[in-house]
Amino acid sequence: MKTLASDRDRAELVRRLRQIRPESVRRWGRMSAHEMVCHLSDGCCMLTGERATPLAATPLPRIVMKWIALYVPMRWPKGLQTTPELAQGAGGTRPAQFDADLAKLLGQIDSIASHRSGRLAKQPHPIFGEMSDPEWLRWAYLHTDHHLRQFGE
Repeated sequence: MKTLASDRDRAELVRRLRQIRPESVRRWGRMSAHEMVCHLSDGCCMLTGERATPLAATPLPRIVMKWIALYVPMRWPKGLQTTPELAQGAGGTRPAQFDADLAKLLGQIDSIASHRSGRLAKQPHPIFGEMSDPEWLRWAYLHTDHHLRQFGE
């Protein structure tokens, strides 16, 4: 299973992120490539506790949702809704300067991946609830991969 805990998996995501350009065309969804970069950065802020996201209603128990999303070997479906706090056009960070926003995201990924002591996450995930550091690192990989596939990377 791929995760940000793996140097190889992190390097793969970084390589793919560096291929994204402001004019990259989405395959699905509404976000532009620049908005996607900001959305991923907001997700990193959620993981570290810098961005608050309240628990959301779920159709299944959180532990079941988490297990399916993190461990069932399938790609996340297109069109999943995000929480308003991370949604572009709602509470998400507005794009500013593409190179700076991408550099910020790459720095966040490195910082999260290099975290070795203490508790990584400061709050529960809005859908999955409490998560261990390995679960957060798996989620961060999958979330980034999902959006990179949205733009053909």
